Amino acid sequence: MGRKSIISDQQKIKAVTSYLNGKASMLNLCKKLQVHKSSFQKWVIRYKSEGEAGLKHSSKNTAYTAEAKINIVNEYLDGHGSLNDLCIKYHISSNTVLCNWIKKYNGHENIKSSGVGGNCIMTNGRKTSYYERIEIIKYCIENNNNYNITAEKYQVSYPQIYTWMKKYNQFGIEGLVDRRGKPKAEELMTEDEKLKAQYKLLEAKNRRLQMENALLKKIQEIERRRY
Repeated sequence: MGRKSIISDQQKIKAVTSYLNGKASMLNLCKKLQVHKSSFQKWVIRYKSEGEAGLKHSSKNTAYTAEAKINIVNEYLDGHGSLNDLCIKYHISSNTVLCNWIKKYNGHENIKSSGVGGNCIMTNGRKTSYYERIEIIKYCIENNNNYNITAEKYQVSYPQIYTWMKKYNQFGIEGLVDRRGKPKAEELMTEDEKLKAQYKLLEAKNRRLQMENALLKKIQEIERRRY
């Protein structure tokens, strides 16, 4: 079996620009460089999105926080990009890396930040009541949708909070009802109880908006003092 040739950054750049300028076909360039068509296509996409820098080798691996990994996984699971698209968008070295994150997420394994000493986010959750979910989402909203801090405080998983927030944003208070299995008491809440729960979450949103407005005013005040 022949030894795989090492392709330099300049060779990649020259090949991609030749292809984009119509001077050579992708098939001929792949044969010449002895690379698979899928690899060449990735070079083209990286060049289009990042220019020559996208094809230059870096000795440093990109570090990702546990939160970033989970956000990218959720972006994929929500259908906002293919494996290739997201690897290019977030500078992930290969589809295999992203597939491993997805596998851990779906397998409820802990996801760690890249590098030594990185934080870890648990993806295995626990059972919660309807009222707990309301309190958890309320806290999350008040803390600027910080899923990690909320997960640590209430000892639930990041994916659980992500799902609850998504359902709440789509369906309101009804989205927090657990409809798996037999009907539960939480589905039999009175309209008054539902309104109180809804008010509690709206109150949290208003409180966060007030904090954001106060911060904005403070920044504007500082800017005025400079001039």
